[in-house]
Amino acid sequence: MSPGPLADLLAVQDIDLALDRQRHRHHTLPERAEVEGFDTRLAALRAELEQTGSARDEVAARQSAAEAELAATESRSDAVSRRLYGGEVSASRELQAMAGELEQLKARASSLEDDVLAIMDERDPLDARIGELTAEIERLSGDREASVARLADAEGELERELADLAARREVAARPLPPDLVSTYERLRGRLGGVGVARLVGNHCDGCHLALSAAELDRLHHLPEGEIYTCEQCSRILVPA
Repeated sequence: MSPGPLADLLAVQDIDLALDRQRHRHHTLPERAEVEGFDTRLAALRAELEQTGSARDEVAARQSAAEAELAATESRSDAVSRRLYGGEVSASRELQAMAGELEQLKARASSLEDDVLAIMDERDPLDARIGELTAEIERLSGDREASVARLADAEGELERELADLAARREVAARPLPPDLVSTYERLRGRLGGVGVARLVGNHCDGCHLALSAAELDRLHHLPEGEIYTCEQCSRILVPA
């Protein structure tokens, strides 16, 4: 095959390799890693917030139950105290029973007050941690939004570059024979993105191995329109 189409094929490959590099950059943008880092940290914080919230809710439920029982005990104590000292009851046995019940109610109320204080001590650090986590999530969410904006800008720039390269590739590949392009793309797909290589001296620039003298002679005497592939790596070879 004349060097014209093969030289054009090399130009197409140069553009393809540039496209590969830009696509790799698109997937490995530092801004993308930054956003993913924020997502990881936010997920961990939200999981901790959910866990801490559940623990706080359990403590709060115990506090509410203890406070409700304390209120009921104090209400009963007040009612018994009014009857005991209100003069409505005169029977000695009944007065003694009421006095005993009042004493028990006061002891129970005192115990419940201690329980409520202990539960509040248990709840305070949970409330504080929830506040810290909420503030940290809010701060990181704002930082993530800024990072997402930077990522969008970087992606936009790369996508414009990719579109420009794709347009150049289309123009460069247009005059090439379809069967040559098909062979090149098949080889490129299985040979690490490089389907065509230059022959530099007696070395294939794709695999860097030397061709035998017989192969070199055969390469230089190929009929018009026939392509030569490296006997070592199978890439299309383009004589210098």
